[in-house]
Amino acid sequence: MRLRFGVGAIGILLPVVLPLGNWIMDWTKSRTGVEVWPGSMSGSYYTSTRDIFVGSLCALGVFLIAYRFNPKQDLASTLAGFLALGVAFCPTAPSANATAGQQLVGAVHLGFAGLLLFTLAGFCWAMGQAQEFTGDGNKTVRFVCHAAGTLIPVFVVLAGLMSAAKIGVGMAFTPLYLFEALSVWAFGFAWLVAAFALAKKIGALAAG
Repeated sequence: MRLRFGVGAIGILLPVVLPLGNWIMDWTKSRTGVEVWPGSMSGSYYTSTRDIFVGSLCALGVFLIAYRFNPKQDLASTLAGFLALGVAFCPTAPSANATAGQQLVGAVHLGFAGLLLFTLAGFCWAMGQAQEFTGDGNKTVRFVCHAAGTLIPVFVVLAGLMSAAKIGVGMAFTPLYLFEALSVWAFGFAWLVAAFALAKKIGALAAG
């Protein structure tokens, strides 16, 4: 339950904390605020919130690797955990003047990030199918998990199309960041709903 809550909290908070942290740093240092909204969430690596971005991904990776429920979910969560660590330690290429090495690492980063989100989408579907959520009393949990599992790939594809077409380049708040945030919010919300459902179930068992 606590691992689910931790994963969900990171997913919900990270897209908001990154620009907020940049704004606070710019405000305290009386800067212009040009780096408040990075072009993508991964672009936060080159802003004041780099440590928050990398640290959150490391925490997410550890939580996912430590998560245990059943063999199918254990495999998916462990894979997702190592992918999250890969995203953290292989930064995206800078938007300007990237070296050949940075471009190569950036390509690896994109691969890790895409696989991570698709793995989390599959995990949401598996979580919605879990035996603990059978019965009419868990229709909401199943709906949220299945909706997240469906929407995440859609948002990832839209983010990729936006990036390939260079739509929103130069904008303060890019469509790429929006669709990345929506995909992260989707899996974060699903994990939080599952965490609260499990907490309710544990409470009912304790009361019984």
